[in-house]
Amino acid sequence: MLSHVFVGISDFERAFGFYSVLMETLELRLKFRDNDTCWAGWMPAGAPRPLFVISRPYDGRAATAGNGQMLALLAKDRATVDRAHAVALAHGGVCEGPPGLRPHYHADYYGAYFRDPDGNKLCVCCHEPDPNSSTQAAR
Repeated sequence: MLSHVFVGISDFERAFGFYSVLMETLELRLKFRDNDTCWAGWMPAGAPRPLFVISRPYDGRAATAGNGQMLALLAKDRATVDRAHAVALAHGGVCEGPPGLRPHYHADYYGAYFRDPDGNKLCVCCHEPDPNSSTQAAR
């Protein structure tokens, strides 16, 4: 469905430090980093797309976070959601909602919300049931 997602940042080194550890936690690999143009992109290990790209805005104006905009990144399990949230906060992110179930979305939605150092809102989520739960074992 998506080719790529582009997130505007103001400080390339700071943003790269934040996103490189987050993407490593989510098992996404670095596809490119260009220090001359100050942009970098990550991709899934087994596919060339979608790409997640960070850079300064092309128009040269300041990067700003959108009101009502959020990117949700998929995690393979709930433990990865927990780790990604902790990594984000340890590298300059700000909590917008701790890891936990959000049953108002669906019974197995487990997510965490945070903002990157530029104020962009992100979510890391897992849609899979907890393999250790008693309801899963009864299925």
